[in-house]
Amino acid sequence: MSKEPASDRLGQLLAMLGRQPNDRFLLYAVAMEYKKLGENSLAIEYFNRTIEADCNYCYAYYQRGQVQQLAGQIEQARLSYRQGIQAAARAGDEHARAELESALQLIE
Repeated sequence: MSKEPASDRLGQLLAMLGRQPNDRFLLYAVAMEYKKLGENSLAIEYFNRTIEADCNYCYAYYQRGQVQQLAGQIEQARLSYRQGIQAAARAGDEHARAELESALQLIE
């Protein structure tokens, strides 16, 4: 595992994203770095961009919901989980669907 500080990884990811602005994996990675740093609004922004780049990338919905919960945005988190369940169904990802359903049940 890399011992680079999160800010170094984030800087590298943002530089790569500058060259490939719609790469869902880079967008997701940037969102996860912001999540680790506790930058909830930036994390949500990049999870949104990930979903815009690929509306079937169900893990972005799950992580966005997690950040929204941390930020006290419970209704938005519920919506993220519901949208993620639909995305997982479209993608045929039963494991993700089950995780999203479980997360939704915990806040309903």
